[in-house]
Amino acid sequence: MSDETPVIVVTVAAPVEAVWDALRDKEKIRHWHGWEYEGLDAEIDLIFFTGYTEDAGESESRMLEIHGGDRFVVEPAEGGSRITLTRAPHGDDPEWDAYYDDITEGWITFVQQLRFALERHPGEPRRTLFYSGAGDRSTGPAEQLGITAAVGSEYEVDLVGERATGRVWFRSDNQVGLTVDQWGDGLLVLSHVGAGEKKPNGAAMAVLTFYGVDDAALAGTDKRWSDWWSLRYPSTE
Repeated sequence: MSDETPVIVVTVAAPVEAVWDALRDKEKIRHWHGWEYEGLDAEIDLIFFTGYTEDAGESESRMLEIHGGDRFVVEPAEGGSRITLTRAPHGDDPEWDAYYDDITEGWITFVQQLRFALERHPGEPRRTLFYSGAGDRSTGPAEQLGITAAVGSEYEVDLVGERATGRVWFRSDNQVGLTVDQWGDGLLVLSHVGAGEKKPNGAAMAVLTFYGVDDAALAGTDKRWSDWWSLRYPSTE
């Protein structure tokens, strides 16, 4: 774990007002933050609407410091808006700081999901599936699935029993995001952190985002992915 304060920068093809609305409208936050689970609304209330500071004054830029000290700045940029998310500094609680890098990885995922929601599905609700587990095997889920294309490139792979096509949406040090045509122009984010001193079991994660799918189709995808995932990245709990 580095002592440096991480900074995440993403450019979104949407005006500042739309990005700001996605950060301050509770229903729109549900379109990109995290994934579906019983406690999502409470999580949003805690993070975005408890102990926050915001500046949405007359300047072109907007600032939001959320619960815990992470800071969003939204400002105009060529082609739309630039989101700069600066993580809060490391604290004095070793138990909490043990999750610091995990939270940073989560924000990388969520800001890319925000960008995707605004650029491809503004105002549209989503359905999601989430998987996580140990990441101590030598290859992450993207490598297991044969996803090697560069950002912006088209791909075609066998995605856990389903032929999938789309483009590579983003890459970071530990993550890759793909658009998935077969999921109603959905999004797949895969993450892998190998085993190390700070995280002896490593970590692997997948967030699947769907639009316009019914419960039966979602359940079928969940069954395939659950079976595939549990064999490769078992839970550490």
